[in-house]
Amino acid sequence: MRPVFVLVLLGCCSSLLVESNAQKSSREEGGLRSTLRFVKETAQGSADMARAYVDMRRANYKGSDKYFHARGNYDAAQRGPGGRWAAKVISDARESVQSSSGRGASDTAADQEANEWGRNGGDPNKYRPRGLPDKY
Repeated sequence: MRPVFVLVLLGCCSSLLVESNAQKSSREEGGLRSTLRFVKETAQGSADMARAYVDMRRANYKGSDKYFHARGNYDAAQRGPGGRWAAKVISDARESVQSSSGRGASDTAADQEANEWGRNGGDPNKYRPRGLPDKY
């Protein structure tokens, strides 16, 4: 696993602890069950993001970056509030690390646009490059 990806996952896990503490107030509204559901959605959403990352690396297809950003965020957000939250945390952490490594601001902004598009339920195929194999 790449060091950046490991850092993103560690950041997500530590952020999850903070968020789950914030969810304690939900115990009055729905009990421990809603907190556990949030944690489950977060884990599933994190796995969706990891799968999109692995697929992007395997595809190694020029111009597919934005598609995989949108797809990972879309899949994670479909899990529910926990998945949506995980997608945002992971995306923001990834873009923060990548932008500090010298990537251009316009590329980071374009990635974030694709992230938000997918997270808000937009069809990831908007960013799908022509010729990308159907398995992705």
